[in-house]
Amino acid sequence: MDNINIKERIRDIKPGKVISRIIIGVFVLAFILDAFGTIGAGERGVLLQFGAVQDKIFDEGLYFKIPLIQKVVKIDVKIQKDEIPASASSKDLQVVTSRIALNYHLDPNAVNKIWQEVGKNYNTRIIAPSIQEGVKAVTARFTAEELITKREEVKEQIKLNLTNRLFEHTIVVDEFNIIDFEFSIAFNEAIESKVRAEQLKLKADRDLARIKIEKEQMIAAAQGKAEAIRIEAQALMQNPKVVELRWIEKWDGKVPIYWGEANPFIGLNN
Repeated sequence: MDNINIKERIRDIKPGKVISRIIIGVFVLAFILDAFGTIGAGERGVLLQFGAVQDKIFDEGLYFKIPLIQKVVKIDVKIQKDEIPASASSKDLQVVTSRIALNYHLDPNAVNKIWQEVGKNYNTRIIAPSIQEGVKAVTARFTAEELITKREEVKEQIKLNLTNRLFEHTIVVDEFNIIDFEFSIAFNEAIESKVRAEQLKLKADRDLARIKIEKEQMIAAAQGKAEAIRIEAQALMQNPKVVELRWIEKWDGKVPIYWGEANPFIGLNN
């Protein structure tokens, strides 16, 4: 009897109903799973409802949204780095080509604004043009030579300019560096010539100073010698016997042959 009931129930089951129930079950499961998601470390989630940006920003961790109606866009808020070439003219109209390194991150509390205004292409649409404009604005305040000698001041002014420009778009500047300044070949040759001229001038100044010192030493030596001669002459005038005494001190005791038996000390006291 039981076997007959089972067979009748199996005959009552329609394949179409089974498939429909499976499809509905899968749809319900997907609907439930789509309502949940996670935001990774260093990310924020921008909530969209029917494509419109909402004020709600999801932090790291689990979030819930309404399936089919709402969508969450994940945006990276970690520190990023861009290296961009920039060309500008100095105050003395020298063409300057530089390479800029910028570290920045998006304001985690305002990622919905940048998504609404710019989207994900903020690197090319906001950052690169801002760097170009900032470099041009600051470079025009300095001569080409000052860009080298006042590099730290130039760096700080460009950084301040970029900070103000990018902050309007909720982009925060973390660090800024000028990797290199490049000038025209003619300007580089002019700088080298100037450096050589300054080195030659410095050498000439050192030589002149040395000559003056040597001259002063010679004058001092001559003055000392003259003073010694004057003192000795004065002593001889006061005591003529000093000459004879000096002669005796230097004599080796031998009488020159042409003197014969003559006494070289005739007239001197023993």
